[in-house]
Amino acid sequence: MGKPTIKQILKRCSSLGRKQGEAADVPRGHFAVYVGENRSRFVVPISYLAHPKFQSLLRQAEEEFGFDHERGLTIPCEEVVFRSLTAALN
Repeated sequence: MGKPTIKQILKRCSSLGRKQGEAADVPRGHFAVYVGENRSRFVVPISYLAHPKFQSLLRQAEEEFGFDHERGLTIPCEEVVFRSLTAALN
């Protein structure tokens, strides 16, 4: 089986959230990610997937954690760095 696509990853994360009762606060066109040592949860727009810097974070996430785990999509960077990046993307 080949590598999952971004769409497959987001669908899986979304369904995991529903099973855990967390997806109710994720608006349409957004997805949840977990960031930093404390795994802080952020809800970000899907449009971020088009940005090269965010794509770089996803590649790092795949290398460090893989995409086949139960906690949803985990981004391997410090929370302050993630906040700075997402502020620049807005």
